[in-house]
Amino acid sequence: MQHILQREQPVLREIARSILTEEIGTAKLDKIIADMETALGEQKDGIAIAAPQIGENLRLFVVSGSLLKKADKNYRGEGGYLVFINPEILKKSREKSDVEEGCLSVRWLYGKVKRSIRVTLRALNEKGEKVERGASGLLAQIFQHEVDHLNGILFTDKADELWEMSEEEIRELQGK
Repeated sequence: MQHILQREQPVLREIARSILTEEIGTAKLDKIIADMETALGEQKDGIAIAAPQIGENLRLFVVSGSLLKKADKNYRGEGGYLVFINPEILKKSREKSDVEEGCLSVRWLYGKVKRSIRVTLRALNEKGEKVERGASGLLAQIFQHEVDHLNGILFTDKADELWEMSEEEIRELQGK
């Protein structure tokens, strides 16, 4: 089982370091990505994870494409895991929406966060290829949430309302 760090861990409040081009494709980075995929796969309610959440201070996050497909009927992308290295948000829509968020590093606490409804993100994939993609809805929210992680920001820093839910309550909601 891959351990996910919780909010009191200092690495979650640091600005993550950029990954050097020569690090991409190395056994070390591939193992970190695999560890992130394992950690995410072990969670029933997580769609994405950032490297600092497993103790790696790197500008890297992973999204479960297959879970994203289940959660967002408008998502037409691929399944499997999507890897984003050194991501940066290039554009954000002025139009924002209050969205509910939770976080694998702030367990069982949820809140409403104002997020841009559309963003454009540029990053490198696990092969070192440039990726630029626009996103709306849940994927736009994920991009903003994960880039915040890489800048040492937790959703609770931006949330207007916060509430707690038990694991059982979450399961009930997912069952509906």
